[in-house]
Amino acid sequence: MSHIQPRIDLATIRASAEPATATITDVLGRIAADRNRAIIEVNPDAQLLAEYAQTSPNPHPLAGIPIALKDNIDTGDRMQTTAGSPALLTSRAHRDAFAITQLRQSGAIPVAKANMSEWANFRAAHSSSGYSGRGGQCLNPHDHTRCPSGSSSGSAAAVAAGLVPLAIGSETDGSIISPSARCGVVGIKPTVGVVPTKGVVPISASQDSPGPMTRSVADAAALLEVLGGLENLVAQTQVQSDLCIGVMRNYRTGHPGTDALFDEVVEQLAGAGVSLCDVGVEVPNGTVSGDELTVLLCELKDDLNAYLPMRGASGPQSITDVLAHEQANASIELAHFGHEFFVQAAASEGRAGAAYKEARARNLQWALEVCLEPAIAKCDVLIAASYAPAWKIDVTNGDQGCDQRVRAHRAQCGAGHSGASGLRAGARLHQRSGERQGQRAAVQA
Repeated sequence: MSHIQPRIDLATIRASAEPATATITDVLGRIAADRNRAIIEVNPDAQLLAEYAQTSPNPHPLAGIPIALKDNIDTGDRMQTTAGSPALLTSRAHRDAFAITQLRQSGAIPVAKANMSEWANFRAAHSSSGYSGRGGQCLNPHDHTRCPSGSSSGSAAAVAAGLVPLAIGSETDGSIISPSARCGVVGIKPTVGVVPTKGVVPISASQDSPGPMTRSVADAAALLEVLGGLENLVAQTQVQSDLCIGVMRNYRTGHPGTDALFDEVVEQLAGAGVSLCDVGVEVPNGTVSGDELTVLLCELKDDLNAYLPMRGASGPQSITDVLAHEQANASIELAHFGHEFFVQAAASEGRAGAAYKEARARNLQWALEVCLEPAIAKCDVLIAASYAPAWKIDVTNGDQGCDQRVRAHRAQCGAGHSGASGLRAGARLHQRSGERQGQRAAVQA
């Protein structure tokens, strides 16, 4: 059963010519009626911000547009930032994250905080994506028995359900593009550093990146332009007649519907006269995945220990303090899942240890010499099949169908298609760096 309200995006809001206060009233009503557990907190000042936007003499690109924020993105207002964890309810962020500063300057209105996988799905080895101790289990708007994926679960679900036109997620490894695929929205993970992570509850400085989640590619581009301060990104975007797309045919999901849709997208591209070439990209092996885990654990310890004290003395000051809080509140924090990754991270030597340095060097070598760099050097864009459709929610045993081999994206020309049981499916894109392309990004469209 679908739990989706009428579509809302930038085009419909602008076409309505309604004042910002009316738009915010509509969005707050949608959130109040929602049953997807996508939103965990509403901005008590949303209407005041809308009134200000309505009377502002200077036009802004996103003036009066409501946006939902993943609950790991700091706001220096009356909303809390907890990464889904009750451990952070006793302290507050004192200033806006860089991305939020950019949004406010554009006239956008942070209307709510979105539910997420607690600690960005990097606390327990086996957990249910979209579950947090603060917000409970976020649900997939297309089917409440299915997982929305994560960790930007609420951001994806809020856009898919028609609660907000725009949302921000963050990704370390799949946390924007996977829920975007499973919920049927557009998500972009920008190149790390394009949108600074200052003020985002960290996992890994090497891989973390905030990014847009929207209903259309055009809206995602408009939001990315604001988040990254990328002047004229949208205006400069146009179809390139000599664009070369590399087709990653060895990245298949094994799901007939999803793989058939991918083949259809490739056929549509060929029919449109786009230059295509087959590109083989090596699938990560056990060593690569193990090295990534080591890097993430070590960076989590260092980066979280640096972030937490900035929230003040009333909350945990280190990852060890977080573990102590969870142990003391096990009936809530450990009711369904453990915190094995946090235990391993706390016991690590961080970036100073030899294990980190060796794992990081091997990961970089693999990426630069074996995997994406050699493949993307042959073309402008890579396209691959998306994840298989969302699995059944299981808060006892955790995720039961997460395909770590494939990072999902639905190509623009394939938008509107779906997989089994009415669930979303499609293809993904990777864009290379260069004078014409600008930044590399992973796109679920």
